[in-house]
Amino acid sequence: MNDSAPAHPRRRARVRAPELIGKGGWLNTGGDELTLADLRGKIVLLDFWTFCCINCLHVLDELRELEEKHRDTLVIVGVHSPKFVHEADHQAVVDAVERYEVHHPVLDDPELATWKQYAVRAWPTLVVVDPEGYVVAQHAGEGHANAIRTLVEELEAEHEAKGTLRRGDGPYVAPEPVATDLRFPGKAVVLPSGNYLVSDTTRHQLVELAPDGESVVRRIGEKEFREPQGLALLPDGKVVVADTVHHALRTFDPATGAIELIAGTGKQWWQGSPTSGPALDVDLSSPWDVAWWRGKVWIAMAGVHQLWTYDPETRTVEAAAGTTNEGLLDGAAAEAWFAQPSGLAATEDRLWIADSETSALRWIDPEGTVHTAVGTGLFDFGHRDGPAGQALLQHPLGVTALPDGSVAISDTYNHALRRFDPATGEVTTLATDLREPSDAVLVGDDIVVVESARHRLTRLRLPEEAVQVESVAHRTRREATEVAPGRLRLDVVFQAPTGQKLDERYGPSTRLLVSSTPPELLSSGEGTGTDLFRELELDPAVPEGVLHVSAMAASCDDDPANEYPACHVHQQDWGVPVKVTEGGATRLPLILAGMDG
Repeated sequence: MNDSAPAHPRRRARVRAPELIGKGGWLNTGGDELTLADLRGKIVLLDFWTFCCINCLHVLDELRELEEKHRDTLVIVGVHSPKFVHEADHQAVVDAVERYEVHHPVLDDPELATWKQYAVRAWPTLVVVDPEGYVVAQHAGEGHANAIRTLVEELEAEHEAKGTLRRGDGPYVAPEPVATDLRFPGKAVVLPSGNYLVSDTTRHQLVELAPDGESVVRRIGEKEFREPQGLALLPDGKVVVADTVHHALRTFDPATGAIELIAGTGKQWWQGSPTSGPALDVDLSSPWDVAWWRGKVWIAMAGVHQLWTYDPETRTVEAAAGTTNEGLLDGAAAEAWFAQPSGLAATEDRLWIADSETSALRWIDPEGTVHTAVGTGLFDFGHRDGPAGQALLQHPLGVTALPDGSVAISDTYNHALRRFDPATGEVTTLATDLREPSDAVLVGDDIVVVESARHRLTRLRLPEEAVQVESVAHRTRREATEVAPGRLRLDVVFQAPTGQKLDERYGPSTRLLVSSTPPELLSSGEGTGTDLFRELELDPAVPEGVLHVSAMAASCDDDPANEYPACHVHQQDWGVPVKVTEGGATRLPLILAGMDG
């Protein structure tokens, strides 16, 4: 913690930055390979990300202003470090870099080589390398843009004075643009006219297509939307739109063309913000899909792992299910855990949920109880048909109710359309060789799939007989940390940025939540507290598992003269696979911000 801003540059630990290596090679460099030597003289910000991760997408947006303002001294390098098997596919990384408008060099590291060299434990992680090639800071999670901006300004001044700063253009080379009518479309809905309305996500607009699914009727809202996703038809004929990066809901009236903001402030929801109230006064976080169910708009709030509702009668929003903890836990809505819910489909007695990061199909009943149909948690995924208890999906983004009571699942990272039948409890495959399907809509006896990475709608006949595929199962491939049985000290490292201090005016400014899978892994130490350290007790009878750690710290400008200091929230969730072995570590450090002393 820093009590006052120093007049001279603070002393920093200096660790030589490891080289950047990745089997997938470099993107956005015009074909050039980059080394740290090539970047000497620049401040380098390494952004360890993976394209499935909503927090990583938040950080991409957080960094845009910094990247623009310090373009001649700062080089951001994305290090793409996959969680899912599909994310190790080079073309999928190329697609993601375009889809999310990444305007800096990206190293494709499918085998996590650079991730391991830098001892990264979580997505997203940011590492700052100074102009002489030394690591000077590490941050995990979101909310660090202000701290990094302060550090970049310090490093500019320090290395300008030393003569070690090199100004000028960085190594970014923009790829050639490609002409298609849609570009990474997200979701679709059929209008009463028979036309399709599609969220054209990367071009920040909606596109109305004729019933052939190809002819463009009109383009809508290029100025209003930012990476729109979910669409739902309301009883009054309007369409509600999840305006994802604007953290908002808008309506579009197909009859008049009018677009209206109905929920969200434009700011991202953070821990401690209101979770209910007048819809235009409450922050939202990356709403990814919407559905009309039981008189309300239900919102898949991917950014905080919850479901929210919007009530058009009272024009209010409220959190309806989920605690903001990331994981898979069924039961009462207020206590359930989700992981980046990204697709919704309503039937009379169920709201179906594609829970992407747990590769799960979930549902909530009218009494408010959450159930899981397919999926076991954050680390198991694959392509396996059969009884739902053994079946596997891979990061599904969409779900569509079928007339017979079953559902079609847009199984995005398996490039497949799957089906779950509640009557038999079986999962089957309806179609393969789709490219990142993200949604589907019914049209008569056919199903029209949004093939996001082929930039088109694809019409399929619903088959009588399901397609059979070879069964494949995967687990997330990160190596487990070896820890000793018994006592384990957990330390979350947090150093407030220069000129800031922890904000204790309204009570503790830090929060730590710990749990485990399986729960028996922890004999003691689970639960919520306000210290950023915890003594854990591991059960020696449980050989391995995952520690789930969620940390938050709020810091404010440290200027006694300022009555209303600016405050910043830093937060991150870790899932740390551990293996209990004699001689393993007795301390587990996780860096939220700073360097582990």
